[in-house]
Amino acid sequence: MKLVIVESPTKARTIQQFLGKDYEIVPSFGHVRDLPRSTIGIDLENNFTPKYVIPRASQKRVNALKKQARGAEEIILATDEDREGEAIAWHIVELINTRTKKEIEKAPNEEKRTDLKRIVFHEITRDAIEQALATPRYIDMKLVDAQQARRVLDRIVGYQLSPFLWQKISRGLSAGRVQSVALRLIVEREREREGFKPEEYWTIEAELASTKDEHFTARLISRNGEDLSKNKIENDKTASEIKEELSSASWKVDTITKKERNLNPLMPFRTSTMQQEAWSKLRFSAKQTMVLAQQLYEGIEIEGESVGLITYMRTDSANLSQEFLASAQKFINEKWGEKYAQGVRTFKSKSKGAQEAHEAIRPTSPYRTPETLKGKLEPKVWKLYDMIWRRTVSSQMPPAVFDTVGVDISALGQTPSMSSINSPQAGSGQANNFLFRSNGSTLKFDGFLKVWPTNKEDEFLPELTKDEKLKHVDTVTEQHFTEPPPRYNEASLIKILEENGIGRPSTYAPIISTIQGRNYVEKDENRRLQPTEIGLMVNDIIVANFPEIVDIKFTATMEEDLDKIASGEMEWVPVIKEFYDPFAKHLAEKYETVEKKELITETTDEVCEKCGKPMAIKFGRFGKFMACSGFPDCRNTKTLKKGLGVPCPSCGKGEIIERKSKRGRFFYGCSNYPNCTFALWEKPTGEKCPTCNSLVVQNKQGKRCSNKECGWKPEKIEESAEEKA
Repeated sequence: MKLVIVESPTKARTIQQFLGKDYEIVPSFGHVRDLPRSTIGIDLENNFTPKYVIPRASQKRVNALKKQARGAEEIILATDEDREGEAIAWHIVELINTRTKKEIEKAPNEEKRTDLKRIVFHEITRDAIEQALATPRYIDMKLVDAQQARRVLDRIVGYQLSPFLWQKISRGLSAGRVQSVALRLIVEREREREGFKPEEYWTIEAELASTKDEHFTARLISRNGEDLSKNKIENDKTASEIKEELSSASWKVDTITKKERNLNPLMPFRTSTMQQEAWSKLRFSAKQTMVLAQQLYEGIEIEGESVGLITYMRTDSANLSQEFLASAQKFINEKWGEKYAQGVRTFKSKSKGAQEAHEAIRPTSPYRTPETLKGKLEPKVWKLYDMIWRRTVSSQMPPAVFDTVGVDISALGQTPSMSSINSPQAGSGQANNFLFRSNGSTLKFDGFLKVWPTNKEDEFLPELTKDEKLKHVDTVTEQHFTEPPPRYNEASLIKILEENGIGRPSTYAPIISTIQGRNYVEKDENRRLQPTEIGLMVNDIIVANFPEIVDIKFTATMEEDLDKIASGEMEWVPVIKEFYDPFAKHLAEKYETVEKKELITETTDEVCEKCGKPMAIKFGRFGKFMACSGFPDCRNTKTLKKGLGVPCPSCGKGEIIERKSKRGRFFYGCSNYPNCTFALWEKPTGEKCPTCNSLVVQNKQGKRCSNKECGWKPEKIEESAEEKA
C-alpha cells in the first residue's frame, strides 16, 4: 500500500477517488510540530535552532502517521506547494524517521531509501495528480529554511518585545513584526484624518442646448487660460460673479475630439486581488474569503463526486497554464463566437517578489460555469466561485471598445469687476473667455465586459459641429469641501501592504485578523479599520523606541531576504543574526531608559451594586472598562458603554448606546437592556421625525425616519415646502 499524506480530510477524500485502492490517503490535520507556546522555543546562543514540540492535540495523529508509515510500501508527501506546505512535509519526515535528500546523498548506495516522494500540484484534478505522481521530487530545504526563518524572526520579535510592553504599559499586550507595521499604517491614516482641515471650493456646470435643441451639460475648466478645474474657485462670491457673467455670455463649440478607446481586461486573480475584490463586491473579509477559497480548492462534493473547483489560492502569480489558455479560447469561441476569442492573453504580476512559476487563481475548467453549479454550492461559496470564474474567463477575451467624444466650449463674457480671481482681464472690463468641457462615450463592442460587467453607463452627447452656436439654458454652482483620506478597509489595507512589499499571499488575512483580535484595531460603522486607544498607545511606544521594527522599507527588505532564502541566494541563519544582534542590544537599552506609562484611572458617579463603592474607568489590554474602586476586595467589572446622549423612546429610562452584535456589526440599543429591547441598526441623530415623532436615523443615503411605515425623509419636506411656495 502506498501512503499519501495531505493536510486536510477534505483534500484526502478528493484525491482518494482519483488514485484508487493501491493508495491510502491520510490527513495530518495541518502542522504536526510547532514552537512551544510557553517559551520562546529558540536557542538564541546556538544558531537560533528552533526547539520544536508536538502539540498535545496532534500527538494522537502523529502516532497514527508513524504506524501507517512503517507498513507503507511508499510514502508520498502531497502537502500544499507553498513554503508552509513544504515545512509541513519536512516536519512529517522528521517525525516518521524517513530521511531528507541530504541524508540520502550521504548514505551508501545500498542504504539509500527510495520510498519517500514529494509531489506538488496547482489544482486537485485527476490529470494534475497523475502528472504530479509521474514527476516526484525531494523536499526543497530552501523553502523549508525560508519558512523557518519567518517563524524564528516573528517569534523573536513577539516573545521579546511583548514583555517590554507588559512592563511599560500593561500586562497581556503583544507585538508582532509585520502586524505592527500594519497597525502603524492605520494609526498614521487616523492621525492624518484628525489633522485634516477641510477647504471650501466650488464647481460650475452649464446646461446648454444645441441648434437642434438637444440638451447637455459641460463643466467649467478654465478662465482666460487659468486652470479652474482643481479646487480653484474658493468661495461663493467668486462663483456667483462667474455665474452672473455667464448669463450674458456668447457660447460656441471650440473643438471636437473623437477617439476610439480600448478598455483592457483585468488580469486573473492572485491572493491579494481576490481578497480585495471579494471585499469590494461581496463584502467578504480576507479571512472569510480564504476559508471559502480553501473549500473550492480542496474539493466540494457535487452529485456524489468531490471536485476541486479552483487552483491553489495562495499565490502572487498572474500566470495561467498553457492547457487552460487553450481550453479557455475553445470555450469562449463555442459560447460567444470568434470575435470574442481573439487569442490568448498573458499577464505579468505587479506584486513584489512574485513567483511566476506558480499559477494565478483560476477555475480548474472553464466549462464548469457558475450557472451549472447554481444550487449545488453554498451561496457564499458559489458567489466566490462565480467571481473567480468570471475574472479568469474575461481575462482571455478582447478589450471593450468605446467611441468617445470630447467637446471644448468657449463662453465669451463681459464683467465689470471679477477682482476675486487673479487674471489679467479681471476688473478691466475686457471680455473674459471661459472654457467648458463635456465628454461623452458609447460602447461600441463589449468584449470582456460581456463576462465582467462594470457599472459604467453610456454618456450621451448630441451631434455637434465646430463653431456651432449654443444656447445657454442655466448655470449651476455647487459648493464642496475637500475630504480627509478615508480610513483603510480590508481591501485598501491589503493593497497598500502589497504595494510596499509587506507580507506575502499567505499572511494578509492573518495580519488583519491578528490586529483585530488583539483589540488594537476595530471596525467602525462603515466597516473601516480604526485604531483603538490601546492600539494608539502600543503603536506610539513601538514607533518611538523601535522605529526599525515598524519601518516599511526595513520590513519589505526582510521579506525580500526571505525570498532569497527560498531561492537559495542566502542562508537563513546569517539573516536572523544580522537582525537579532542589534535588536537585542537596543531592547536591553530601552528596558533601562523608557519609563512606565501610567494608565490614568477616571472616577465616576456610578456605584458598584456588589459592594457600594464608586465605580472607576480603568485601562486594560482591551481598552477602557468599568471596575470597582474596591479592587482587589471587589472584582466587579463592566463593559464601558458608549452613549449617544439620546433618550430611549421606548422605556424613557435608558439611553441609546452603541453596541456590537455577535457578528461584529454595530447597532444601537437601550442601556436598560434586557428590561428594554429597543434597538436600531442605523445611528440615531437625536432628532424627532416631524411626521410621526419617531427617532431620525442617519445612513449613507442621508437622514430618514426610523419608522419604516412613516417613510419620512428631509427631501420630502423640502419638496412640499417648495410646492406650497
